[in-house]
Order: sequence, then C-alpha cells, then structure tokens
Amino acid sequence: MKVAVGMSGGVDSAVAAALLVEEGYEVVGLFMNNWEDKDGTCPADEDWADARLSADKLGIPVYSVDFSAEYYSRVFEEFLAEYRAGRTPNPDVLCNREIKFDALKKYAEKLGAERIATGHYCGIGEMSGLPVLLRAADSNKDQTYFLCQVKTEQLRGVMFPLSRLRKPEVRALAGRYGLTDVEKKKDSTGICFIGERNFRRFLSEYLPALPGDITDEEGNVVGRHEGLMYYTLGQRRGLGIGGLKGRQQARWFVVAKDLEHNRLIVSCGEDDRLYSSRLTAHDMNIIGPPVEKSTLRCTARTRYRQPDTACTVTFLGDGRAEVAFDEPRRAVTPGQYVVLYDGERCLGGGVID
Repeated sequence: MKVAVGMSGGVDSAVAAALLVEEGYEVVGLFMNNWEDKDGTCPADEDWADARLSADKLGIPVYSVDFSAEYYSRVFEEFLAEYRAGRTPNPDVLCNREIKFDALKKYAEKLGAERIATGHYCGIGEMSGLPVLLRAADSNKDQTYFLCQVKTEQLRGVMFPLSRLRKPEVRALAGRYGLTDVEKKKDSTGICFIGERNFRRFLSEYLPALPGDITDEEGNVVGRHEGLMYYTLGQRRGLGIGGLKGRQQARWFVVAKDLEHNRLIVSCGEDDRLYSSRLTAHDMNIIGPPVEKSTLRCTARTRYRQPDTACTVTFLGDGRAEVAFDEPRRAVTPGQYVVLYDGERCLGGGVID
C-alpha cells in the first residue's frame, strides 16, 4: 500500500515516515511550501533540506509541493479578515482543514497514494462506519485542538503513526532510525509563515496600524496603543502602562476592544472581568457521527493545552452553538476555537464569537 507522508523537516513527521517504512508500506514524502515572502527569501529552505536528508536516510522519495496560492487565498486572507474585525485568529486550524487534509490529500491521491499520514499527535478511530478523532497518548503534545475543523470525510484514509507515542519516545526513535539531523531539532512554535520575525512588523506590511488611546473601563485615558490588532483579551505584557499616580499599583490587562472608537480597554488588579460562564460560536464542525440531540453534555477547551471544563452545548442551528461552562473560563477570546470532547474523542469545534 502506498502512503504519502506530509514531511515538514521536523522530527515528528520524519519518525512517522520511518515507522511506516518499517511496517512495510510504500512511503513517499511530501513537503508543503505554503508561503512566499515579498522579498523573495524562503524561511522554509532549511526545513526542506532537513526533509530531504531524512528521506534519503529512510530510502524514500520526497517532493516539494507548492501550495502558497491556496494558502494565501484560503488561510491567510481569512487570518487578515479576522484581525481587521478585532478578533484573534488561529491560522493553524484552517491550515489543517484547507491545506493538509484537503489540498495535500488530493495531491497525494493523484500520485496514487491510498492513504496519507502526518506527524500529528492524535489518534483516529471509527464509529458507525465514520472516522472519529481521538486524543493522543501524550496529553502534553495532543494536537486534536488544531484539527477541530477537519471534516469527517477528510479523515478517511488518514494515518497518525505517533498516536500512542510520547515526545521523548519519538526523539529516541529518531536516533534509532539514524535521523540525527532532526533528532534534537527544536519544535516549531508560533505562526508558521511569520517564523522568527517580529510579529508586529510582519502584520503591519499587510494591515495599516492605527494607534489610539488605552482607557480604563470608565473611559479615562491611561496610555496609547499601537493598533488594536496587536493585542488580545487577557494580555498583560507590552501595554506600556506603568505606575500611574493615584492609581492602584497592580498589573493592567486587556478586557475589551472598542473598534468603533479605536480604544483598547484595560483593567487593573483582580482579573475577575476576564472570566466567562458561557460563549457563542459559529462554524461548529462535528467529526464523526452527527449529534442527534439539540443539547449535549461534554467537556471543552478554548485554548491549546488548556484543561477540559465540563459544559453543556446547545446547538442553535446553522452551525451555531452556545457553550455554558460548569466553571467559568478565563480570557475566552473571539476568533479562537472552542473544542469539544467526549472522553478520548474529539467531537470537533467552532469559532468563538
């Protein structure tokens, strides 16, 4: 059986490919080039070199595939639209749905691959003849949060070789397979197309910054912001507010954005204002068998690596839902995702309004 493995140049995808080779599959690697810089430089060059080295050591072919046009139109433009609307998007979630499990999968099928595999830390199962998404054995690395928008049909024929492994085991396997170039390579962090560059400088190339006032909840000016798009709910660092005379000497944090008046609203001291007992969401995606009832008891998280919280979900129709938490959650941020779980199964998720 021919399996196409998405190879990023990192240790996880390299070991995923190695495990499949060891199991006797005919493996081909596919490296995605999703971004082209305006200045013509390509931050992915080093990753592509590492992917080729890993493939050579495993004795498999690897090809670089250009999805930069698809990424720009289907992920990056949505990323910019969300920032314009004052929200804080998560492009990695859209990248999985639109690129890795759509464009990449279709490309693999054209090559004659019967299945695709990735180095994601998650598992896959089956219920009522439909694929379901499962948590990884390594709870610290579990990536189901980022796959919450992948459609059920997109998971057909998908393999996750690392589902039962923990990160230290993966690095040890890299050494065993001779993948020394990636064995100790650091995990990628942040937004892939920004890389190590300054986030504000990068974003300003696409969205003009509009500085304005920072005010407290009573409307008193306490500072200046560089552009609402640079701040997120709950943020404490980088506000530039210090020791105001006659004010409580405690840390300030963002509680809201006033787009109409271009104001960043902050509070000082206790962060009770940041806790929410419920949220609404749109684009709710259920992976596997559909939920037949209008209400559902399950658990949810609103950030990656956040502990689950018990909740009641009420489906409102047209992809919308309300999630009521048993215990309030801190800094529930519009534009991020609420992801639902039933035990080990990831039910899917939606965009927080």
